[in-house]
Amino acid sequence: MYPSAAPAGCPPYNSKNGHGNGLYPLPQAFLQHHQQLAEAPRNIANTNFHGRTLPAGPSDIPLYDWKPSPSTPPGPHASALANGRKRHSGDHSPYNLKRQHFSSPVPHYGSPPAVGTSPSVSRPGPRETQSTLIQHSPLSPQPSAPRMPPLWGENPRSSLQAYAKDKLSGQMVELFEACQQQSTDLERKELCRAQLQREIQRLFPLVRLYLAGSSLSGFGSRNSDADLCLVIQAAPVDQRNDAVYVLSLIQQLFYRLSYIERPQLIRAKVPILKFRDKVSGVEFDLNVNNTVGIRNTFLLRSYAYAERRVRPIILVVKRWARHHRINDASKGTLSSYTLVLMVLHYLQTLPEPVIPSLQNEYPECFSPSMDIHRVPEGPRDIPPYSSSNQASLGELLLGFLKYYTSVFRWDKQVISVREAKALPKSNSLEWRDKFICVEEPFDGTNTARAVHEKVKFDAIKAQFAESWQMLQLRKDLSFILPIRNTIQR
Repeated sequence: MYPSAAPAGCPPYNSKNGHGNGLYPLPQAFLQHHQQLAEAPRNIANTNFHGRTLPAGPSDIPLYDWKPSPSTPPGPHASALANGRKRHSGDHSPYNLKRQHFSSPVPHYGSPPAVGTSPSVSRPGPRETQSTLIQHSPLSPQPSAPRMPPLWGENPRSSLQAYAKDKLSGQMVELFEACQQQSTDLERKELCRAQLQREIQRLFPLVRLYLAGSSLSGFGSRNSDADLCLVIQAAPVDQRNDAVYVLSLIQQLFYRLSYIERPQLIRAKVPILKFRDKVSGVEFDLNVNNTVGIRNTFLLRSYAYAERRVRPIILVVKRWARHHRINDASKGTLSSYTLVLMVLHYLQTLPEPVIPSLQNEYPECFSPSMDIHRVPEGPRDIPPYSSSNQASLGELLLGFLKYYTSVFRWDKQVISVREAKALPKSNSLEWRDKFICVEEPFDGTNTARAVHEKVKFDAIKAQFAESWQMLQLRKDLSFILPIRNTIQR
């Protein structure tokens, strides 16, 4: 897919010394390796990393996968009450899923590697011979990324029908099935991530590049952009200086890649490099060491796979908010991440919760101090969750709009998915004088800080109220969201 991509280890410019001794050309792999050894220390030396690099080890991302088993809607005989809520247990549970199954770094014969991994790229050591260097060339055919399994068994549509008995719920299922990210969409993003990791390792050999955000959390749609996080060291990175410097180096590298277009460095609180992959057509945002994004990606992914109604309602809410122009943090409204947290919070705070607080119930799986490269493994042993709340998708959407119209106190409360409740608003700098307060589950910051103008806040509240009143009256999604146009787009 990437015929013009430079192999890993290749210098970011053509070497002028292709004939090192004037008599015989040196092997290209030899020149590539020494160019890498020469440049990598310089790149690190020009930052304030102070040598706190990543620990030595495999440069590929750990293997992870989701393998849901075929399931049926929960029945009246669900076993094992936990905290007043039903949780399936035992080998015969219809929800007996294995979370984030990890396999060996070497895939079994006949099995594709898991999503989120890249083919191993061997970097030659100083004692390897020239023949060994050539043998380790990354130009051999690369396996394609695997397909993501369906969310709930072989036929996810039939499982959702249990919650789509009315017109509104059926419309939500239709919209979700038409707009949700497909396995092929994720494959294209993963192929680009794997190739870019090999390219960037020319500059920083030990880095690892993670796919993050909605593309991997399960809340992405067909046209979602993709977030990439470059983990360059174990310690935090100075975002104002070091991150900008690293991204500027990568920007120069991307200018030379024929399949990357429009690499643009955005200097923000967390600087990003925006670019487009011509092969997949996907727009990417690349940051450096913004590792909280990796942590919350796998937390949200766990929620997405905990209950079948979570993904459809979140996709519909995001589409609704975008249609009404209240889903754009750059314009002072709600980010998609904030909207997801708002939906999860509502589902947690119902009299019969649809989902629990995973951080409360499984603190060891989502510890903020967990080594970042172990984060994908964290939730692998979380058992499947079954709620006694059997509300339809339409009922949940109506309840969501009502909750933020007339129940939640914007001026006195903080939305907390971590605690699965609304916390009292303190006088701390993070919450003081903020119109909307949504706690980031790991670092405790306000994810809704972009809403800093009262006129935008009033517009958001007004849209919740107007849509709730209309939907309560009509019970038809098309009155608050043009379904056909949304699907066509």
